[in-house]
Amino acid sequence: MRRVGFGEVSVDAINEVKRREFLIRMAAGVSGAVAMSAGLPPFFSSARTAFAAGEELRFEHVYGETVLAKPAERVVSLGYNVHDALLALDVVPVGIRQWFGNQPYGVWPWAQSHLGDAKPQLISGEVSMEVVASLQPDLIVAVGAGISKDEYDVLSQIAPVLMQPKGRPAYGTTWDELTRMVGKAVGKTDLAEQRIAEVDAKFQTVRAAHPEWSGMTAVCAYNFGGETGAFIGSDTRATFLAELGFKPTQKIQSLSETQGFYARLSPEDLSPLDADLLIWVSTTDKVPDIQALPLRKSLRAHIEGREVFAGEVMAAALSFGSILSLPYALDGLQDDIVLALDGDAKTPVASSTAAGLAP
Repeated sequence: MRRVGFGEVSVDAINEVKRREFLIRMAAGVSGAVAMSAGLPPFFSSARTAFAAGEELRFEHVYGETVLAKPAERVVSLGYNVHDALLALDVVPVGIRQWFGNQPYGVWPWAQSHLGDAKPQLISGEVSMEVVASLQPDLIVAVGAGISKDEYDVLSQIAPVLMQPKGRPAYGTTWDELTRMVGKAVGKTDLAEQRIAEVDAKFQTVRAAHPEWSGMTAVCAYNFGGETGAFIGSDTRATFLAELGFKPTQKIQSLSETQGFYARLSPEDLSPLDADLLIWVSTTDKVPDIQALPLRKSLRAHIEGREVFAGEVMAAALSFGSILSLPYALDGLQDDIVLALDGDAKTPVASSTAAGLAP
């Protein structure tokens, strides 16, 4: 299970009883009731084998291979951050999977200008196959949706489904890899490369302006429900720091990952967090729990004023880790990172001061 707000979501997308009933109805390969109620012809899996060679778009992934006859136009976005990649390519999904937060159509500030006046179907909670079918998609992107093979098989009767590449964990597809995959699927490979190059250039500019960061350590930490820990490995918050040239502390590197993206810490030993830069990530802007952590005040990062705070929106941007949210997070955090690392403990760091975390 991935915890909402920290890039963590339930992988049980469909209620078990309803899923079993639906799978039984789909055993013959087609759910006539769903197709008819959605105004669709019986599902067209057999038609996919008739695609002209050379015109097909092929995608190998963790559950096999998906083939498109032509670039998709009506896309349902089931991966929790997939809609950002689609919107970056000027493709508004007909359906968007709700992740967390109370944002219109599940679209956060960094992507709202790309939504325009569109009103996609918001898919909240468990995935309703009937709702997906009613949207009449010609592509379902479930990269980062955490769906099972059984769920994939059912969805594939509605439309071709894209999953994460082989060897990637459910939530481990990188932002650029996802953007390229989506770009290919919607016939916008050139635009995808352009958007990726723009983000790469933005990070490169910041790295070039601060070459000293490549010799420093940095950690994104959380304190949630009485548990303190660090985001590590392929997690988007950890890779954001790596994009800027930072490295994790040696103690962080020695920790074992939980569910592939975070590590719990003992409340009696927060020393793995004692990096040159410590970013506290929270789903709320008020953090009395972090303020009250007694061992936090013993960390040199705190004593020397090297803490930065990422509240609700910045934390969400880091959690999404998308082609649209990463530049937004960089714009929002860059100045505070510079202030935190200026070598003067007395320099106020705006986000840390506002959150009551300053020394």
